[in-house]
Amino acid sequence: MTLQQIKYFIAVANSGSISNAAKSLFISQPSLSEALKNLENETGLTLMVRTNRGVTLTPDGLEFLGYARQITEQYKLAEDHFIKKKTSKIKFSVSMQHYSFAVKAFVETVKYFGMDKYAFAVYETQTHEVIENVKNWRSEIGILYLSDFNEKVIRKLLKGSQLEFHPLFPCSIYAYLWCGHPLAGRDEISIDDLEEYPCLSFDQGSNNSFYFAEEVMSTYDYKRTIKVNDRATMLNLMKGLNGYTLCSGIICTELNGPEYKAVKLETDGVMNIGYITREHTSLSQIGKHYLEELMKFQDEVL
Repeated sequence: MTLQQIKYFIAVANSGSISNAAKSLFISQPSLSEALKNLENETGLTLMVRTNRGVTLTPDGLEFLGYARQITEQYKLAEDHFIKKKTSKIKFSVSMQHYSFAVKAFVETVKYFGMDKYAFAVYETQTHEVIENVKNWRSEIGILYLSDFNEKVIRKLLKGSQLEFHPLFPCSIYAYLWCGHPLAGRDEISIDDLEEYPCLSFDQGSNNSFYFAEEVMSTYDYKRTIKVNDRATMLNLMKGLNGYTLCSGIICTELNGPEYKAVKLETDGVMNIGYITREHTSLSQIGKHYLEELMKFQDEVL
């Protein structure tokens, strides 16, 4: 098995077509087909199924793809360092729905490893982009939630994108509001109690489906609603308009400040917070540490 064969296999997996991959690699289609066949013979595995519509990776092929991408990434790091004499930083990226605790875990991870040898990136973004970023290798890990309402749709999308969902912890549903809100002193709040106040939700752009909503109970007929696209604006609207949003109840006062609180919502609904990764891919050392930081919030689940 050679590095060239591995690169050829990745190119075919990315394009879904031997002919398209051959064009991008500037080699003939027969030469590419022969290289892939030799790779399968050497591994003793059927890595892909060839049809008139292109190629589809088998379960073995999907597993091999994860290892293949890690091999090429490590090879590039070694090449840059020893051959090209570059000092390449190891990259680590996370994409997430708008969770302050996930940002806090990222902050602690950066502090632990430092930034001299590592290049970090964090994307607090829309649900669909969280999935796309992990699918397209822009992020190693994605943070989102599943519920009884969205689980079937999200899992189907993840499976089609060759991604896996890993649960972290289940959370009850809370109303998140500022401490000066008229209902902030309650032990519990019903959805009817909140009717006269604006419900704040994160805009999902062109993928603004109920199933992609970051807030549970997305199909409820709210009397007043406001869409926002960043967490800072949402916090300002909570304070300025007595708005609220529905959340997991995990409060990170270190980042958001002490002016906000979570009050239990009178419902049996649950948010299952978890992370997504590419199928059959091992996490990096940094990725594993980031999950350890996330799990520290398990004790803070209200």
